[in-house]
Amino acid sequence: YQYLSRYKQKENIDQFTFLPGMIKGAEKECLACLMEFCGRRDPSWTELSNFTHFLNFQLRNCEKSVFCSSVAGWEFHGF
Repeated sequence: YQYLSRYKQKENIDQFTFLPGMIKGAEKECLACLMEFCGRRDPSWTELSNFTHFLNFQLRNCEKSVFCSSVAGWEFHGF
């Protein structure tokens, strides 16, 4: 939700890293945001759960990747 809400507000998420202590937003906002980006018109709880698990997996890998680090960002802007 933290990435999606920032993306929706057109904030730069290239340098954002999720920290468990910095949670923002209410449950209702989170659910609405997840439903918007899920890609299904009326997603079930299972579809939302699968979407969030997959997104979290991808974002963790992205945060750990050297290709997505600030070091690579200097050489490959927008990569």
